[in-house]
Amino acid sequence: MRRARVFLCGITAAVLMTGCGSVMPDLTEEETEIISEYAAGVLLKYDRVHSGRLMSVAEYEMEENKKAEREAAASVEQPVEEENAAEENAEAENTTVDTEVVDVSQDAEAAVPSTIEGYYDIQDITFQYTGYELTDSYPSGNEEDNIFFAMDATEGMQLLVLKFTATNVSSADQTLDMIGYGARFKVSVNGGSGENALSTMLLNDLQNYKDVIPAGAGAELVSIVEVPQATTVESIDFILRGDAGNAVINLQ
Repeated sequence: MRRARVFLCGITAAVLMTGCGSVMPDLTEEETEIISEYAAGVLLKYDRVHSGRLMSVAEYEMEENKKAEREAAASVEQPVEEENAAEENAEAENTTVDTEVVDVSQDAEAAVPSTIEGYYDIQDITFQYTGYELTDSYPSGNEEDNIFFAMDATEGMQLLVLKFTATNVSSADQTLDMIGYGARFKVSVNGGSGENALSTMLLNDLQNYKDVIPAGAGAELVSIVEVPQATTVESIDFILRGDAGNAVINLQ
């Protein structure tokens, strides 16, 4: 290597000392290539700007490694961010569904007919509540001559007699068979839990009535429960019972 440098220096000196107009010595292709490489090396050695921009192999490999790590981190973070976004959307949808829950039981209860004829699907006859009576016995003594059956309240109790009018609204006679309709009633007084209507042998007992009502005519029917003596009636709920569930008619 040292000999090559001496050789190159000699050639370079010879070239420099050659005057203008002198003939350039003939060089072989190998000698020309050696001179070019040496000259390029000298220029790079003393070129501060060029040397300041050079990067060692170790530094290049370190930079490439950092770049690869950044790309790997970015590729991992993107699926995680997409997964988090999907979970947030799912939670938002679940929250929306939860806030839109509807109580169907109230709709079902409201759909049950709240009239006697509507609840038991009785055609051409309507029922109208006309009032109540508190008494120790029913029917009253004034009707004893025509009484087939009478009932008395038990000791410490009195009879609450609810009165209804069943009217035939058609142009033909209609048979009303309440037993056939499976009629069953409870009566709640002043917000109580309710008592089953008494099953009696009265001919006009609403729960057991069976007779023909002429066209356009009406029949007075009753439903009876016992209540304690000295009860002050403030509210009465008449509860219709059947396969469709209970329906409540607020009489007063």
